[in-house]
Amino acid sequence: MKIIFAAGGTGGHVNPALAVAGFIREQYKDTQILFVGTKDKIESKLVPAAGFEFQSIEISGFQRKLSVDNIKRNALTIKRLLSSTAHAKRIIEDFCPDVVVGFGGYVSGPVLYEAQKLKIPTAIHEQNAFPGITNKALAKKVDIVMLADGRAQQHLKSKNPCMVTGLPVRRELTEANGEFARVELGLDDRPLILSMGGSLGARAINEAVCELIAEMPDRCNYIHAMGQYGLWVPDKLKELGVDLKGRRNIILREYIDDMHRCMPAADLVICRSGASTLSELQALGKASILIPSPNVSENHQYHNAMSLVNNEAAIVIEEKDLKDRRLIKEVSSLINNKTYMEKLKINAKSMAVLDSINKISDIIVKLHV
Repeated sequence: MKIIFAAGGTGGHVNPALAVAGFIREQYKDTQILFVGTKDKIESKLVPAAGFEFQSIEISGFQRKLSVDNIKRNALTIKRLLSSTAHAKRIIEDFCPDVVVGFGGYVSGPVLYEAQKLKIPTAIHEQNAFPGITNKALAKKVDIVMLADGRAQQHLKSKNPCMVTGLPVRRELTEANGEFARVELGLDDRPLILSMGGSLGARAINEAVCELIAEMPDRCNYIHAMGQYGLWVPDKLKELGVDLKGRRNIILREYIDDMHRCMPAADLVICRSGASTLSELQALGKASILIPSPNVSENHQYHNAMSLVNNEAAIVIEEKDLKDRRLIKEVSSLINNKTYMEKLKINAKSMAVLDSINKISDIIVKLHV
């Protein structure tokens, strides 16, 4: 069996695809898997690191706001769409897949479109309650639409009934030993705070975490992902009086490519509330402070976060409320109240759906049969 996975743009699209691909590779040893993504996004790093073949096409999204610059960007997007469709066709014809699966991101569009034209069985997986533009378009023609959240069905027009599968989490995460991971990371017994704002980096989160570290540099261990546009963070910490030289308890990275170590080792996670991230927090039973992105369609990250908050499984801080040392206050409160921190962990774990990877893999394999 030969499968193409198309996924890109963010870890929220790529990581679930990697989880499913890894499971299928483990269960069906003779399966050949190819990932198609973009060369300048996070998939170009994550996919090869996971041991899968990777090829890229050049694609970008349309800008909705009307401006001179956006008109130019959209003209370039149209040009890229035409060339990427031809490139996707060549990749598919060379690899000869039995099934093509899209996990979101603009890259899924041309790959799934060409697979449909070539009469290859196709499926997509939508992670959010509010589907993205690409999956809305693809849902009309693919053979199977899989959903993490059944609420997404009301926003889609699919030729076949949608299937609710949940959202997969990589087994290397769920099967990791947190204490062993701490040793691998060289951490002492102080609480570990893992913080991140996405692969590009979120300025508001970077600034708030800098203030947090400066407030209590010795109280905790920190692993913070700055993101592509957050490489100024070390200078900011220095400006705030934190000398990183010789400090083993403060680890700064552009991106966390060993999440299977960092998240299992963490006592508290500060992050966005994309569907994939929340599934990982639930599967691992982690206490979290969620800071929803305000720049997503239908404000879906806020609604994602509130599903945990309403179950006393997380704390939410909207980005606009990060002022007045709000993050410092919430972290201090949690670190000083281990009982409540444990309650968050237990409640998060109780929300986990742990069989989604089996469901999705079975659907993909049966498409081939």
